[in-house]
Amino acid sequence: MTELNEYECELLDAVLEAFGIPDSLTRLQLLELFGQDEAAAFAMVQILLREGLIAEAGKHGDFELPEKLVLKPKGEKFLKEGGFTRRHRLEQEKPGEVGGTLAKLQQQNMRLQNLKLSAESERGDLQKSINKLRSLQYIRWALILLAFIVGYFIGHAHKH
Repeated sequence: MTELNEYECELLDAVLEAFGIPDSLTRLQLLELFGQDEAAAFAMVQILLREGLIAEAGKHGDFELPEKLVLKPKGEKFLKEGGFTRRHRLEQEKPGEVGGTLAKLQQQNMRLQNLKLSAESERGDLQKSINKLRSLQYIRWALILLAFIVGYFIGHAHKH
């Protein structure tokens, strides 16, 4: 199932409840439910059709919405069992399945890959800093050694 939020679940249940006694909704009734927002109505109808809870009846005409929608017995049963709202609540209560859905896993994978790249980049920068500091340390030791040698020769030369 597509990830629906709580509001969308309540909206879908409200549409199913609106079918009422004749178990059908006309296009005009549906539009009234959605405040004449045909795009929102169409999106919700598509979910209900995909779930097999309703059926289309009548012609589409010039509109994306059919003339009439009929509530299937499966839709009525689904609503009596708590509908989308109950299903959403149950999904929220599920213990975190290893990462959840495929989309969540892919998103987590991308995040981890980005973290890995970032860590590798930072590691490279730190390694460069370490190498620079090592080189500076070697130069310091070489200068100290040179100073001792020069000091030795200067001290040795003054004795003669």
